[in-house]
Order: sequence, then C-alpha cells, then structure tokens
Amino acid sequence: MKKNLITRLNEGPILCAEGYLFAMERRGYLSAGAFVPEVVLEHPEVVTQLHKEFIRSGSDVVQAFTYYGHREKLRLIGKEDLLEPLQKNALKIAKDAANEFKDLDLMVCGDVANTNIYNPTDKKSHAECQKMYEEQVKWAKEAGVDFVIAETINWTGEMEIALKAIKQEGLIAVANFAIPKGDLTREGHTAEDACKMIEDQGADVVGLNCYRGPKMTMKLLKKIRDKVSCHVAALPVPYRTSEEYPGFLNQPKETVDPDCSCIPGDNIFPVALDHLYCNRFEMGEFAKDCEEMNVNFIGICCGAEPHHVREMAVALGRKPESYKYYPDISRHWLHGKDKSFLELNTSMKKKY
Repeated sequence: MKKNLITRLNEGPILCAEGYLFAMERRGYLSAGAFVPEVVLEHPEVVTQLHKEFIRSGSDVVQAFTYYGHREKLRLIGKEDLLEPLQKNALKIAKDAANEFKDLDLMVCGDVANTNIYNPTDKKSHAECQKMYEEQVKWAKEAGVDFVIAETINWTGEMEIALKAIKQEGLIAVANFAIPKGDLTREGHTAEDACKMIEDQGADVVGLNCYRGPKMTMKLLKKIRDKVSCHVAALPVPYRTSEEYPGFLNQPKETVDPDCSCIPGDNIFPVALDHLYCNRFEMGEFAKDCEEMNVNFIGICCGAEPHHVREMAVALGRKPESYKYYPDISRHWLHGKDKSFLELNTSMKKKY
C-alpha cells in the first residue's frame, strides 16, 4: 500500500520542487506580470519536460502546475473559459510524468494559490475566494492527487478559506504562508502564530514558501518549528534577500545591482533578479539545515532550476537519477588532475 504524505514525513525529509512560473517565463512560455500558466495548454510537452527534470534531480513530489491558474488570473487576460481545461490538463501532465518513473515512490499534489482578491472587510470577496478554491480542489481530488498545497498566501483569513476547501474534500493539506516585510501576515499575526492557528484548524503541514530567500526564511522557520506540533514546510526562493529587503518582490535596483543602468523601472522584480541568485550549494546547505531542525517538507520556489534541486537531494544524502552527471572538476583540462592533462595547460590556472 502506498504511503501517504504524513507517513513519509514521519520517516524523514521529502523534497518538493516548485518554481514553474519563473522557469517557464525564462524559457519564453509565459509572460511575467500576469504569470498565467497558459503553457499547460499551449505547450504541455515543455511542462512535462520540466517535471521530468525535477524528478530526475530528486524531487519526491510532482506538483501540478496550477499555480495562478485560477479564475481571477484567467479573467485578467480574458480567458476565464479556459479555467477547467487548464486545471485538468495541468493535473494530467503531472500524473503522467510521475507514472513514467515507476521505480520511484513519487507523490502528485494539487496546488491552490493566493487569489489577490481577498479583502478581510469584504464578505463578498470571501465567498468568491471560497468558490475559487473549492472548484480547484475538486478537480484535484478527481485527478487522484495525494495531497493539496495552499501556498503564497499572506492573509491568515484567506488561508483559512483555502484550508477549509481542502479539508472538506478529505484531502491532506499543506498550508504555506508567504510573509512580507515586517515578519507578519497582512492582519498582523507572527508567522508562528499564523501557522499554529492553521494547524489548530486542521492543516497537516504548515510552513513558508516564496517571497524570502533561504536566510530570511530560516529566520522565521525556527520559531514556527518551536510553536507547532505538526510537520513544517520550507520552500524559499533561491535569491539572497536581506533584513532590509527580506522579500524578492521589492528589491531596488540601485541597491542590489548598482553597476547596471539598463534595467527599466525602479524594481528588479521579476525579471532582473539574477544578481541575487543563490548557487546550488547554498540551497543544499538550506536543505541540510532544515533536516537538522526537523523541518521535513523541504523544497524551493520561484527561480528554482533542476541543479538546485539535485544539490538539495545530495545534501540530504541521496543520489538521484541525474547524479550520473554530477560535476567532476577533476576531469577539467585546466583544473583537473588527470595524468593525461598537459602541464602547459594546467600551469595556466592563475592566468585565466
């Protein structure tokens, strides 16, 4: 019998690769700004390929690319009629990709995200959010997902609505907050208090995703781990954010990348964050730190690439399929040690 998410987490860390929005934008298959995942309908083979790359790099979870594939986002670009086929196709792509790796104990998850219409003082917006979440969760359940992630939500009240939609369908729920500058949810709850509130309402896993890089995520993660008794999730963005600018959505170009004068506008988000990019080893260290503090749902969000995921898997003591091609610099003509290398080349290290 297949083990469910909680059983797997009880046994140790699981790795979850995300980051489809940025990955597809960089590849030229969706537009930054609206970030609507039309690619699952227009170029499903590209989504399939990225799923496979993440799986080969060590992800235990195949997350359906339904992030921002909700009614409000599709309405924004005048394509609300594509909602159901987009959702169902994304779920099918994820399941089909997982099924190609029969020897791996993979899980498939659904995903619901911030609606951007939630208003704590507007009951009508609550009802609209509820309908949006409910329809997405029902499609995920019909597809036979192992669990559903509610993520990148910075209102505790909105998370409560998303959680209710997941639990009323009898599904395992992972609830991940995105915490803005000030270290509080939009209502003013600390990250640890918000996570405790959601745990008490039935969330199976609580934690953080997006907005913050590894260090700024870890800053809040320790308090959450101490506060809650359920499993904790941590999926930062692979960017070096700071105390002054803990999130990647509002990074001023003059501070972060002062040597570049060609970036349009005043903010480098979302398409000029390269100067802040974490290397693979930083993400590996983050994964190892999470394991040591008993944070077992470990992953990576917007900006993720397979090489990050692989290094996180290696840090957790694994050798995923793509480990076959793990770097071996001893074979490089300049930096290597092989007897066949010419001394007239290897002696030039300091001159290149």
